[in-house]
Amino acid sequence: MARRDISFCSFNLLNLQLPGRAVYSDRDGWPQDVYRRKIDFTARALARMEADLFGFQELWAPEALQEAVDQAGLGESHVMIAPPDHPGTRITCAAAVRRHMLVGDPDWITDFPPELVLRSTGDDPQQPRISVALEGFSRPVLHLRVQPDPSTPVIEVFVCHFKSRRPAEIWREGDWYDREIHGPHANALGYAISTIRRTAEAAALRVIMTRLAKGSDNPVVVLGDMNDGKDSNTLNLLTEQPRYLTALSRGGGDNALYTAQVLQEYRSVRDVYYTHIYQEQHDSLDHVLVSEQFYDNSRKRLWRFDDMLLLNDHLDWNDHKTSGSNDHGIVLARFRWSPPTPAMPVL
Repeated sequence: MARRDISFCSFNLLNLQLPGRAVYSDRDGWPQDVYRRKIDFTARALARMEADLFGFQELWAPEALQEAVDQAGLGESHVMIAPPDHPGTRITCAAAVRRHMLVGDPDWITDFPPELVLRSTGDDPQQPRISVALEGFSRPVLHLRVQPDPSTPVIEVFVCHFKSRRPAEIWREGDWYDREIHGPHANALGYAISTIRRTAEAAALRVIMTRLAKGSDNPVVVLGDMNDGKDSNTLNLLTEQPRYLTALSRGGGDNALYTAQVLQEYRSVRDVYYTHIYQEQHDSLDHVLVSEQFYDNSRKRLWRFDDMLLLNDHLDWNDHKTSGSNDHGIVLARFRWSPPTPAMPVL
């Protein structure tokens, strides 16, 4: 790609940990042979995608990811970004970005912004009060800044991993859980808790992004495992549901984000996009979202959408230990530098 073009890839690593080291407190780590297969698969995928910026989820050991980056032949061109002195006892978001593109120091956002208040007396007298006491992200959000070329603006990038759709394990709650009372409803209560967490996380990230995007021309990109589909409330919160304009229309949302999935669908005969399979149901949980500076029909366009590639053949493997693969599709979105040219004068 040309020097001002840029590509973004979201890559869930499926608990990339050093061999023999614990994955969560109650699960053994990967045996040496499984670890080797995971490194081989990860390296092949990295080399195949060859993105300018990779956003990773479910990283335990930065050393393992560095091994895969080096094996992919990207060790010299890309710098790996992980929390300093990460102990490998919890999962984190991480990144690998072309060295010349990185601007400043990255940071990991753990706390919700103070503006996020999830409390209300209701919209009408029939509604009871609601209050959600949640103060931080399940997995810290990685925030970094990149600049493809000195002649382009700096891009604000967020790599996120929201709470899974798996029901919260309320049987672990010793202060209130009663097996006789709550046991029959454990799934319903657990799913509700997970949804509330994920919704709050999406709202918190939206508040943070609005600080940067609203009333400004700052390019913003959000990528990661959002554990929800493009039409979900989670994605609606993040994107603010912009209007996708017709071919000759011009506009764009000042505070909106556009999903690469929809941009690709506008060029496709049909939608075959999926990044996850659960109980034979194909769904899209991993996304690349971009601000109006990357939207073809925006008056403030700087880059145009080129294409989106999706590596998901490995999802047909039920046993990821055998293949070394991960359990999510790997999403790549590419954008070409293409500011709109002034309109030709009418003669």
